[in-house]
Amino acid sequence: MTAKPFSNYLVFVDESGSPSMGRIDPDFPLLVLAFMIVRKDEYAQQVVPAVQAFKFQHFGHDQVILHERDIRRDLGPFSFLKTRALKQAFLDELTVIVEKVPFHLVSVVIRKDALQKRYNQPENPYHLALQYGLERISAFLQSQGEWQAGSNANPKVHLVVEQRGRNEDDELELEFRRICDRGNYNQESFAFEVVFADKQSNSSGLQLADLMARPMGMSVLKPEQANRAVDVIKRKLVQVNGRAAGWGSKVFP
Repeated sequence: MTAKPFSNYLVFVDESGSPSMGRIDPDFPLLVLAFMIVRKDEYAQQVVPAVQAFKFQHFGHDQVILHERDIRRDLGPFSFLKTRALKQAFLDELTVIVEKVPFHLVSVVIRKDALQKRYNQPENPYHLALQYGLERISAFLQSQGEWQAGSNANPKVHLVVEQRGRNEDDELELEFRRICDRGNYNQESFAFEVVFADKQSNSSGLQLADLMARPMGMSVLKPEQANRAVDVIKRKLVQVNGRAAGWGSKVFP
C-alpha cells in the first residue's frame, strides 16, 4: 500500500508579543505561540463556514481580517465596538465559535523576563517556542495514529505561519529545518513543512490562532483573573495521558 503524501491534519501558527529580548514590555513580557491543529475535512466543512457566517452577520462580507489587537483596541472595521455591551456580545460570539468548531491547541508561552534572568545568553524566544510546539504536535499526531515515531514515511504536515519580513522568515525557516532534522528533544525527523502566508491572508485558521494567543499569555500573567474565553480555549488544549499541562500548554522557564 502506497503511503499517503499529505497528512489529514493542518496546523496554523500565530503569535502574541515580541520575540525581541531588548526592552521587554513589563505589561506583557511574553512571547506566545499558538498552534491550532485541525483535520482538513473538519476545517473545510465546519471551521471556515463558521468564521464566514460570523463575518457575514457583522460586516456583510467576509473580507474583514479578525485581528485580536484591532478588536481589542476598536480599530478599523471594529470601531463600532466602542460600547462595553457591543464588544462583549461580539467577543461572546467568537468564544462560541472557538467552543463549537473542532480543533486542538498547543500553546507555548516563553517568559522573556525570566529567561533573561536565568541565562547569560538566552536563546531566541521564537526558536524555543517553535521547538516546544513542534515536539508537542508530533506527540499529538502519534497519539492520533497519524505519525509513527522514528518513521521516514510519515505524511507531510503543513504549518501555516504569517509572514513577518524577509530576514525574519529566512531565519525562521532555517531554525524550522534544524528542528525537523533531529534538532529536537527525541532527535526525531519531523515531516513538517512551513508555508508562509501574507499578512493580509484571509485565513480562518490563522485568525482563530491569533485570537487565542494573547488570552493564553494573559492566563499565565494573571492566572487568578476570571476569563470565560480562556476557560473555553483551555478545553481545546492537547492532552497526553489526560494531562494538558506540559503538553497542550507549555510555559518556559
